[in-house]
Amino acid sequence: MHISGTTHVHGPHGMNPPHGPHRGEAARAAPPTQGADRVEISPAAEARLRQVQAAESGQIRTELVNQIRAQIAAGTYETPEQLDVALNRLLDEIG
Repeated sequence: MHISGTTHVHGPHGMNPPHGPHRGEAARAAPPTQGADRVEISPAAEARLRQVQAAESGQIRTELVNQIRAQIAAGTYETPEQLDVALNRLLDEIG
């Protein structure tokens, strides 16, 4: 790179692709790569992705979810009847 000072302004440069090596210089080979890049997704991110995909596909009934969340926050969701229903559904599913 050549710097001529602060008073010298270069004119516009062309939009040509990068130039090859200067005369007398050998082309430098790119350093060998260590391997392909990888992305690791945390279990929390995978769970969030599943939630978003389910919501977008219409599998989640948002009104019902919000209603149940409000009941849980108020302490009125876990009644003996609700626990019996949940237990029976679980036993039907695994039995």
